Amino acid sequence: MRKLQFSWPLLAVATLMCLPPSAQARIKLITLPPRERVEIQLDNPAATLVEEERIVPLVKGENQVDFSWANTQINPDTIVFRVIAPVGEKKLDVKVLSVSYPPNEAALVWSVGSSDSGSARVRISYILGNLNKTFNYRAVAAKDESSLVLSQYMRLQNFANEEFGKTELWAGMGKEFLKPVGLNETKEMLVTRSKDVPIRKTYTASIHEFGFLDQPQNKLRIPMHYVLKNDKANHLGAAPLPDGKVRIFIDGGAKDKGTTFVGEDWGKFTPIDDEMKLYLGVAQDIVVKRTIDKNENQRVAGNLTNQIVVVKYEIENFKDQAVTLDIAESLRHIRNEVRGDSGRDVEWEMGKDTTFIGGPDKEKSTFDQLLFHVKLPARGADGKAEKFTHKLHVIIKNEW
Repeated sequence: MRKLQFSWPLLAVATLMCLPPSAQARIKLITLPPRERVEIQLDNPAATLVEEERIVPLVKGENQVDFSWANTQINPDTIVFRVIAPVGEKKLDVKVLSVSYPPNEAALVWSVGSSDSGSARVRISYILGNLNKTFNYRAVAAKDESSLVLSQYMRLQNFANEEFGKTELWAGMGKEFLKPVGLNETKEMLVTRSKDVPIRKTYTASIHEFGFLDQPQNKLRIPMHYVLKNDKANHLGAAPLPDGKVRIFIDGGAKDKGTTFVGEDWGKFTPIDDEMKLYLGVAQDIVVKRTIDKNENQRVAGNLTNQIVVVKYEIENFKDQAVTLDIAESLRHIRNEVRGDSGRDVEWEMGKDTTFIGGPDKEKSTFDQLLFHVKLPARGADGKAEKFTHKLHVIIKNEW
């Protein structure tokens, strides 16, 4: 492995032999000093920023600092050289005078002027390719499914053909890591662990999003999710949650001990104050039959008509505990279902025969989608479930 380096000593000797005595007194090609500090910033998904600091010995006058990156994944257009400060008691005036690029080489040369002999701390920054990170999570729900422990991990993959010693790794959230980064190495690190994160277990009937479980019988698919909110009130909210695979477990409690694997989902990028939904599977013990109970065309004027639609839901909960069922309907989907797609936005109003208690969720409903909550009691002691019927009455206006 060839290190990123300043010029080789033999090159310095050969160059000095070719220079006149006056030039030899003021120009020195500098051999590679060891890295004093390295920081790798992984917060940007499109680019990995590396900053390394070195203490460079200087002579009075002009110094040439040669930096090469052959066989590594450095983007040469992003290299920046800065003088941070002199090292030691001498008060040096150090300036970067110019930069040049030797032809046909993966290298560049900085000309650095110094007011006296001494050392200076310099920082070299660049974008490095093939040094990548991904995130994954482990979510362990409490036995009563009211909260979970969310552990976030970062996996670092280094295929940049370069290795680093002790390196400060910054993922964009959580604490910094001081870890060595080896050549062609993959390592995983715990970023954060958040305890007692409140969750809601949801059951959702949405024909336009999840479709039918059994279409001949009009039975809808009812996915289950854990929903958690990324904010401080819910023991999160320090930073956005990056996307990544989430492995989901449930705690067996003191009696059973250990955890049971529930499944895995892909957690989407979740900004602060937004919600992450984790898919748990399809509920087999909540039955929702959805039918179009009424579909009438009402002439308004000319070729304009209103479509009177009533959607009926027959709901049964065979669980041994009470749950809340979410029913979501897209007005565009209803219009397309009964009339076909006209390509226009839907103009509509809700009719008086709608039976959902409390009406639509005002916070989560939109101009095109309605969300209702239906509280369902547990099944009876005999195992039978009470059947509930609800209706959504909408008038789709000014169609032609």
